[in-house]
Amino acid sequence: MIQEREKRGLPGLLMVFVVLAMYAYAGWMIYGFTQLGPNPQGITGKVILCGALFILAAFMMGGFFVIEPNGSKVLLLFGKYVGTVKESGFFWANPFYSKRNVSLRAQTLNGQRLKVNDQVGNPVEIAAVVVWQVVDTYKASFDVENYEDFVAIQSETALRHSASSYPYDGDEGQISLMRNTAEISEHLQEELNERLARSGVKILEARLSHLAYAQEIAGVMLRKQQAAAVIAARQRIVDGAVSMVQMALEHLEKDKIVDLDEERKAAMVSNLMLVLCSETNVQPVVNTGTLYPG
Repeated sequence: MIQEREKRGLPGLLMVFVVLAMYAYAGWMIYGFTQLGPNPQGITGKVILCGALFILAAFMMGGFFVIEPNGSKVLLLFGKYVGTVKESGFFWANPFYSKRNVSLRAQTLNGQRLKVNDQVGNPVEIAAVVVWQVVDTYKASFDVENYEDFVAIQSETALRHSASSYPYDGDEGQISLMRNTAEISEHLQEELNERLARSGVKILEARLSHLAYAQEIAGVMLRKQQAAAVIAARQRIVDGAVSMVQMALEHLEKDKIVDLDEERKAAMVSNLMLVLCSETNVQPVVNTGTLYPG
């Protein structure tokens, strides 16, 4: 299997001097022709040499190329892979080489919002931002038709698979899309690296950029979440009220402030629970009579 081969180009400035020297020598020969008399001997061979130098120098001009930082040139000789130049600068290579630009910079794919069913079948809208980079120019150039389109399509496929593998909002201890975004993003990055290995692309980061219920069930799910929040709040209020009533009864008995029978304890508990659990302010009723009416 062919692997990426890093190749070094010849220094461009050196070859510039070589080409200029060839042009200068050919120009000097032309000047010499003008100083010769009519019908000089050996002029034909010199003319051919001069023309050959001009043609060769012009042909060599096609071998110059520039590589910017984090750029590369994939070199091909009549369709055969020769190597990849990754060093930035001004270089010269065989003019017969065809050169393809492949960027090694990190690139960002801002995925579109997708409508996917989660693990329990609820439709959700989800989107992700993927940061990727070419690490193997041979695979990116020749193992896939278009590596940029390949990254976009595989990113969408991996995101759909990840979204359908987890519920939107699961129980405590269960991995869900809403509660465990870090774990979901890590799983998405690992799956993308597996899918894109054949294209010579490495995923640097994958993060969810949008997550919500689809519009057709968003209202229902909002009411469900609100009901769950109300139930949880009520439960905390009741737990707190019970502990406060228990503490009040214990203090009354410990400090011997008043001696209550079971019936009056029940009435006191009922009144305290009503005061503590009520959503509105409760108006107290003051008993001005005796504690035990005759």
